[in-house]
Amino acid sequence: MRQATATPPGREQKGERSGRDLEKRYPLALAMYAVLAVAVWFTMDGGKVMVFGRPVEMRLVPLIIIGGLALRTVLAVQADKIRRRAEGEQQDRS
Repeated sequence: MRQATATPPGREQKGERSGRDLEKRYPLALAMYAVLAVAVWFTMDGGKVMVFGRPVEMRLVPLIIIGGLALRTVLAVQADKIRRRAEGEQQDRS
């Protein structure tokens, strides 16, 4: 099992982002997903592809993927908020 180590504020380990940094990037990330979705919608043609025997517009495939990535981003930010709130309550008890 990996042991959690406390890092001083402002000194995150390599590859980790602080909660405030994530919150700053969050609106930009969602805006970029929206721009990408609009670009997909207007640049892909309305061709059809068969999925499980049913015709589906080809432009919906990348839109579903982009939507999944946006959902993952939203859930990651919400999980980080919950994690930070729990750590704050834990420190208050100490």
